[in-house]
Amino acid sequence: MIINVLTLFPEMFNNIMGESIIGRAREKGIIEINPINIRDSSKNKHKKVDDYPYGGGSGMVLMNQPIFDSLHSLTKDKDSCRVVYLTPKGKTFNQKIANTFSKEKELVFVCGHYEGIDQRIIDKWVTDEISIGDYVLTGGELPAMVIIDSVCRLIPGVLGKDESFEDESFYNGLLEYPHYTRPATYDGESVPDILLSGNHKLINEWRTRESLKITIERRPDLIVKLFQRDDISMKEKTKLKKLLVEIVSEEI
Repeated sequence: MIINVLTLFPEMFNNIMGESIIGRAREKGIIEINPINIRDSSKNKHKKVDDYPYGGGSGMVLMNQPIFDSLHSLTKDKDSCRVVYLTPKGKTFNQKIANTFSKEKELVFVCGHYEGIDQRIIDKWVTDEISIGDYVLTGGELPAMVIIDSVCRLIPGVLGKDESFEDESFYNGLLEYPHYTRPATYDGESVPDILLSGNHKLINEWRTRESLKITIERRPDLIVKLFQRDDISMKEKTKLKKLLVEIVSEEI
């Protein structure tokens, strides 16, 4: 996958996205991340990229010309590849969007700053307006990195084996169960006996139950969404309902 990022701070991506799993995937050529400095396309002799908003108001707005020319150099139009603008006004990012983005051959991220970008850029180029939460940041760089990390780990070969992410939170619709590692007892606390039993059937049942318990406690809205999914059989839903009843009964 090729990922191009239009930003005022390309060094942020080179520093952070050159480390760990994403950094190794870049070295192997599985993914290509290209931070592109918007200022390089500015025709202003001082490389200015922002101006005052029409109609007045506080703050500055990123200008058309540098971003338009940057996008023109990357793609013919919005039908050629996905152009993602990071904005608090966007649709909230989730695992479903991550899965969709991971199937693209090329993504372009536009990182806004100040009061945002000229609306004409959004109208002509942007295919997706995305937010990572109900709060405001100083720019789109951190949200872009969050999304890139989430998307890239779904690409075959990035994690080493494709099934690595399949049991994780949000992938199967539930929050993830607790994890333990050696030693079996530390500081007076022990690993649950079931995990030491070697009985994988019972271990899987324990993990499902723990995932349900954590999800009920912290994100009950995900339980509702789980039962609305078409990719889960009625048999599985019946099994989950039975577990839910047992868990709720235990808590009463």
